[in-house]
Amino acid sequence: MIKAVIFDLDNTLVDFMAMKRQAIGAAINAMIDAGLKLNREEIQMRIDKIYKDNGIEFQNVFDQLLYNEFQKVDYKILSAGVIAYRRAREAALFPYPHVYKTLMELVKMGLKLGVVSDAPAKEAWLRLSYLNLHHSFDNVVTFEDTGIRKPDPAPFVKILSLLDVKPYEALMIGDWAERDMVGASKVGMKTVFARYGDTFGTIETNADYEVNDIAELIDIVMNENKIKI
Repeated sequence: MIKAVIFDLDNTLVDFMAMKRQAIGAAINAMIDAGLKLNREEIQMRIDKIYKDNGIEFQNVFDQLLYNEFQKVDYKILSAGVIAYRRAREAALFPYPHVYKTLMELVKMGLKLGVVSDAPAKEAWLRLSYLNLHHSFDNVVTFEDTGIRKPDPAPFVKILSLLDVKPYEALMIGDWAERDMVGASKVGMKTVFARYGDTFGTIETNADYEVNDIAELIDIVMNENKIKI
């Protein structure tokens, strides 16, 4: 019987990559207006490389961009980029369709809810709080809680322990097959691939279920727990 549903955060609850693209685009325009003498395509390529080298959650991307260009940080340009990024990020940060309704329905069914994210704790909680989702989950595990990223079993074991459920009593939903599906299945959890959040064009997910809408979780739980309408 399923007693808990555990969610990845980015590209499962929130369209992180769409938000990131919009925020970076706004920052690039602002930095050019503030005096950065590079064209838009060059800046985008350099930012992409910095993220590739340091990870998508790297917090000093614009500092690094400017230092690479000038061997120092021009704070006029930096501040313009940071402010534009923050404003665009907030405007673009919203949950996927039916997230709020689905979470409410799962709670009504008596399930515990959790999050396992590789994002830094501060960034994960900021996203959850901005979306007013921080009260929806019984427990949240971020990178700082284990110091190890998915698909290592540690984050999954941690959330199961906090929720006080056995692996076979939990569903894990996420958009990254090699991390979310592999890691969860390793510890014995049932898995749900969030096809709607897939940014890799994944063909083979090896998940127990695939969904095109987060609301499909309700039917999956009902099926697993043999609940009839």
